Amino acid sequence: MQAIVMEAGGVFAVRDVPPPEPKPSEALVRVEAISLNRGEATRALSARAGTRPGWDLAGVVERQAADGSGPAAGTKVAGLLASGAWSELAAVPVRQLAAIPDGVATEQAACLPVAGLTALYALRRGGNLLAKRVLVTGATGGVGHFACQLARQAGAQVTAMVRTAEDVPRALGFGAHHAAVMAEDQGEAPSLGPFDLIVESVGGPFLARSLGMLAPGGLCVVFGVTGGPETTIDARAFYMSGSRTVTGLAIFEEIKSGEPAARGLSLLLALAAEGRLAAEIAVRRPWAEMPAAAADLLARRHKGKTVLLVQDGGR
Repeated sequence: MQAIVMEAGGVFAVRDVPPPEPKPSEALVRVEAISLNRGEATRALSARAGTRPGWDLAGVVERQAADGSGPAAGTKVAGLLASGAWSELAAVPVRQLAAIPDGVATEQAACLPVAGLTALYALRRGGNLLAKRVLVTGATGGVGHFACQLARQAGAQVTAMVRTAEDVPRALGFGAHHAAVMAEDQGEAPSLGPFDLIVESVGGPFLARSLGMLAPGGLCVVFGVTGGPETTIDARAFYMSGSRTVTGLAIFEEIKSGEPAARGLSLLLALAAEGRLAAEIAVRRPWAEMPAAAADLLARRHKGKTVLLVQDGGR
């Protein structure tokens, strides 16, 4: 089969590789579409030669798991892997795989696993969100645009933080009640809040600012650092303000010991089938164009998700 393999110098290449040998609890999936996430693209560029990257996938079960669990052969599915999803065939643990309902396009389904589950799990940390005040930073990003939709449907009052004024209408379209623009240096932001829950992906100086926007008893869930990995906080102001909490979320750590990812992914796919959740897809390309697609993603040349079609490239 063929797969995306990293070569020296951070080069993406479609190469012939041996097909996977699924474990008893893994299904063999014929991959049709994959979606890109900033985290995996960034890591791939610094990966050693021979690494096979890739998180999100959608396709059809070619062979059911040998132990009889999970979707049957012929079922359309979406799932996620810690690596190796960018390939024609993938061995996927059934606990990380969910059937795609009728009416949901394969391309839409491919966008949901990593970004959708991250948004879902981050919001769940906030408990019952009815009438809660929720801030979503990076609100037009992959995770952010799902978080806005899910928080609105959970009954929260949603405020979106975006990079530019032109992103405001998009954030409102995703379900935010209000939107505010963050300065380009990512260290400045309007005075907002207080918020009961902050879903935070910027990091850097803005993380310190966001902690100051928490209400007493509020929670900040950090899942990304697009603005930088380090920040400086006024510890005295933080502890003197009451029982505010900051916590981290990494999707692949989350699914190791928590409930099967299949459960949350099935919920997201059901919402998509009902027309209540949608990925904003900006780019569709054959997977042979992975180098250009990854470069465009990291340079923020497009607004929305990038989907690569496996069957259209590499041959």
